[in-house]
Amino acid sequence: MDHTHTTVVPATGADRLSKLSIIGYGAGDAANNLAFTTATMFLLVYYTDVAGISAAAAGTLLLVVRVFDAFADILAGRIVDKTYSKRFGKFRPFIMFGSVPLLLLSVATFSVPQIGETGMLLYAYLTYAALGLAYSLVNIPYGSLAGAMTQDAGERAKLASARSIGAMVVGAALGIFVAPLIVPGADLQATFTFMTLGFVVVGTALYLFTAFTAKERVTRDVQHVTMKQSFATLKGNRPLLMLCLSSFVFLTGMLALSTVQLYYLRDVLHALPLYAVVSIVQIVISLGLAAFMPKIVRRWGKRTGYIVGGVIMAVGGAIMFFTPSNIVWLGFTGLLIAQFGLVLVNMLVWTLEADTVEYGEWKTGVRSEGIIYALFSFTRKTGQAVGGALAAFALSWGGYVAGAAQQSEAAELGIRAGAGLIPLVCSIVAVLIMFFYPLTDERHRAIVAEIAARRKINHLAEPMSPELSTASFQSHRPAGSGNMRVE
Repeated sequence: MDHTHTTVVPATGADRLSKLSIIGYGAGDAANNLAFTTATMFLLVYYTDVAGISAAAAGTLLLVVRVFDAFADILAGRIVDKTYSKRFGKFRPFIMFGSVPLLLLSVATFSVPQIGETGMLLYAYLTYAALGLAYSLVNIPYGSLAGAMTQDAGERAKLASARSIGAMVVGAALGIFVAPLIVPGADLQATFTFMTLGFVVVGTALYLFTAFTAKERVTRDVQHVTMKQSFATLKGNRPLLMLCLSSFVFLTGMLALSTVQLYYLRDVLHALPLYAVVSIVQIVISLGLAAFMPKIVRRWGKRTGYIVGGVIMAVGGAIMFFTPSNIVWLGFTGLLIAQFGLVLVNMLVWTLEADTVEYGEWKTGVRSEGIIYALFSFTRKTGQAVGGALAAFALSWGGYVAGAAQQSEAAELGIRAGAGLIPLVCSIVAVLIMFFYPLTDERHRAIVAEIAARRKINHLAEPMSPELSTASFQSHRPAGSGNMRVE
C-alpha cells in the first residue's frame, strides 16, 4: 500500500495564509450558496406557490432527492481521491470546470413548466437531482481544499470564518432583496428566472476567483488514493463518525428552521419585512464571530464552542415554538437567538471536520480528504433532507393553504413546530453527542506533530514497507507521546 506523507505548513511569518487566499476561499462558498441557499430558502415556496405542487408531494420530493444527493457526495469523494492535475492540483479543477453546469442547473430547477401534475413532478425530480449531483462535484472538492491549504488550527478557523461569511452574505442578500417579493399575486416565476440567470454570471466569477487564489499547500506523495485506502481512513475514525452523527441531527433542525422561517415571519408573525432584518443581523453576527473565531478556538476549543452554539439555537427554537403569534417582538427575538447559535456552530464545524483528516492519516498513513469530506457531507445532506422534509410535512400536517392571506390556527401551529420545535429537539441531541467527542485541540496538535515526526524518520530510514500497519506507526512515535490516547 502506498502511503501519503504530509508537509506541515507553519502558520508563522511568510507561511501564513495570505488575506487574498482566505478571501478567495470564502468567495467559493458564496458561489456555492447562490445555488444551495437559494434552493434551501425558496425551493419549497417555489414548488408550492409557483409551480403548484402540493406541500406533501414537495416534501417527499425534497426528502428523496436530498437523500440521493447525499449518496452523490460519496461518489464525488471517490472521484476526487482518484483525480490529480499536475497543473491545478487535486481540488481546483472541479471548481473551475464544474461551476457553469451547476449554475445553469439552478436556472432549470426554478423553471418548472406547466405540463400537468405528473409532468411537473417528473421535471422537478430530474432537475433537482441533477442540481444536487453537480453541486456535489463542486462542493466536495471545495470543502476538501481547506484541509489541504493549512494544518494550523488558527488558520483553519480563518478559512471556516471566511466560508461562513461568504455563505451568509449570499443568504442575507436573498433575504433582503428576494424574500420581500414572495407575496401572493406577484409574478414569482419571472423573479426566480432573472435571479438564477444573474447568478450564472456572478457565481462563475466567484468560483474562478477561488480557483486562482486558494491553493493547496499541504503536499502529498500519493496523488491517487485507491478505494481500499480511502475507506481504510474511515474505519475506526471515531471523531469523524461522532461529528457526522451530531451534524446530521443539527442539520435536521437547521434545515427545518431555514425552510420554514419565511412562513413563520409571513404567516405566523405577519411581519414579512422583518426577513430583511434577519438577513442584516446574520451578516453582523457572521462578521463579529469571524473576528473573534481564532480567539474562541484558542480559549474555549472547537468542541466547547460547538456545544455553546447548539444550546443557544435550542433556546431560540423554544422561544419561537411557545411564543403566541400576537407577541411579534418575542418570536422575532427567538429567531435571532437561533440564528446566532446556528452561525457559531456552522463556523466551527468545518475546522472540526478538517481535524479528522489528520486523525485518519495518523491511524492509517494515508491522507484522504475527499472521502472524509464526502462522508461528512453525506451525513449533513441526509440531515438537510430529513429537516426539509419534516418542515414540509409540518406544513401539510397543519393544513397550510398556498396563497391564503390568513392561515388557520392548526396551520400556524405546524409552521411554529417546523421553525421552533424541530430545531429545539435536534439541537439538544446534537449537543449531547458532542459531549463525548474525543478529538480535543490538544490531541489534534499532538497528532500533527507525530505525523511530522514520522515523516522525518521515514525520510532518514529506508522506504516503508507497502504493508506497513498502524501498529508499526506506534513504534515510531516521538519521545513523550507514548501516553497520548486518542480513540
